[in-house]
Amino acid sequence: MRSDGRSRPPPKGECMRETGFDPVTLQILWSRLISIADEAAAALLRTSFSTIVRESNDYATVLMDAEGASLAENSTGIPSFVGLLPRTLKHMLAEIPVEELRPGDVLITNDPWMATGHLLDITTVSPVFRNGRLIAFAGATSHMPDIGGVLWSADCQEVYEEGIRILPTKLMSEGKENRELVKMIRANVRVADQVMGDVAAQVTAQHVCARRLLEFLDDTGLEDLTALSAELQARADAAMRKAIAALPDGTWRHVIHADGYEDAETRIECAVTVAGDTLTVDYEGTSPQVARGLNSVMNYTYAYTVYPLKCALDPDTPRNEGSYRAVTVKAPEGSILNPRYPAAVNARHLTGLFLSGAIYGALAQVVPGEVIADSASPSPRPVVTGRDRRGDRFSQVLFGSGGMGAGEGRDGLNATAFPTNSGSGSVEAYEASCPVLIWRKDLLPDSGGAGQWRGGLGQEVELEVMSDEPVRLSLIADRMKHPAEGLVQGGSGAPALVAKQDGTKPHPKGRSMLQPGDRLVMHYGGGGGYGDPRERDPAALRRDLEDGYVTPEGARRDYGVDA
Repeated sequence: MRSDGRSRPPPKGECMRETGFDPVTLQILWSRLISIADEAAAALLRTSFSTIVRESNDYATVLMDAEGASLAENSTGIPSFVGLLPRTLKHMLAEIPVEELRPGDVLITNDPWMATGHLLDITTVSPVFRNGRLIAFAGATSHMPDIGGVLWSADCQEVYEEGIRILPTKLMSEGKENRELVKMIRANVRVADQVMGDVAAQVTAQHVCARRLLEFLDDTGLEDLTALSAELQARADAAMRKAIAALPDGTWRHVIHADGYEDAETRIECAVTVAGDTLTVDYEGTSPQVARGLNSVMNYTYAYTVYPLKCALDPDTPRNEGSYRAVTVKAPEGSILNPRYPAAVNARHLTGLFLSGAIYGALAQVVPGEVIADSASPSPRPVVTGRDRRGDRFSQVLFGSGGMGAGEGRDGLNATAFPTNSGSGSVEAYEASCPVLIWRKDLLPDSGGAGQWRGGLGQEVELEVMSDEPVRLSLIADRMKHPAEGLVQGGSGAPALVAKQDGTKPHPKGRSMLQPGDRLVMHYGGGGGYGDPRERDPAALRRDLEDGYVTPEGARRDYGVDA
């Protein structure tokens, strides 16, 4: 054991055998790379300015090899960024070739089609050099508290309205800040200190990642990551292919409906095809792109396709670039899952978060025990913007969560998001950041879909505007008409709802004003149930009644039991 408490690494030069890495050493090295990504994430959390990163978990840090393939991602990064940083880096390098990179450079972009799907996510990447050679890239992405334009909203008609678009460029050149770019960003966002503070936190995280990687190479005696990267990607690829090969060959289909915009509902058609050790997800037949911000660019569609597949088929192997080689994702160009530029994409999660339900609905026809019922994502997200009593600008979003879907042998988790893992975080931190008071945050009885295994409960949140002047509300919500569906005879969860204290309902995908003293009540929907409700364990139902998860009326209505 070393003096700093870490396990002593193998002697230099002993990581490699003639036949490659031995399994024990490989696992140690793999785990340490993940810990490097996790330490970078910890640095990002400690130094970020906004509650979106610190409290709501909307970020990711990734270590990539010299070819730009992901080697390790932080353990708690948001799934929508899964596998996307390598794709973003390829776009960056098409604009800024590797030959032009120097130590101390930092690349930046938020282009939706190159990065994570909307302008609010800024991606930064730093090249890592050792002995004058490029050996890796350290990357980070996080959701900004503001990016200019018309706030985070769903009602824009083109991406031009949604904020400032940063094409791939250098934020820093050999350690020197690009002042003109920083001035341009600061001049176009409402809370400039928070935005640039979060960008600086990403750069700090990348420095930590690079420093720890160089220490790792010194400790292990490896010259670079080439051989290790190839081995780790091959292992991840083999694990996923083995999981896919265990499925029978065939094609299974499922259709999901979403609320869409006003009366124009949207439709996601999903076909999952297994052929040997490969799997294809095809969204042919999905609704065409719309003139509102509900469109999910192909990168985002890809991320929320491969992530639920990884969860269902190969949940235990650490993920890297190899994890996704056996999976092909297709979506018609010009559809809501692969829109053409300059489509509005600000609220792309209102489409992308439905994909897990579509995929699991197809897989449930062949491996029902490996998937869960639909979860109540996307949940209502209110964005409030204005000035506090000191006259300072604020822009805050509340990331509440509905219930998770149930699976064979397990109830869904209450007020827990899936497939995303962003959450509201500390209510106190939210209240300290804007003049909004949270009066109530309670679980909603009877909101979980009935089933042999009950869907997770949604929650009720009530907030009040405490400022001296009106604030602007941008509401981003769905699941009002189409709640989370159950599986294998399980019932649907409760729908979402948003209303003011007087009963009026703001547009679920529009912008409006809240006056001082106005209260907003939000119901986050419940997850879908799994299995026939009549087969629920009586003891489990009694516990539900005792805990207040199910009311006597709900027990009679949904389970046919008099309580």
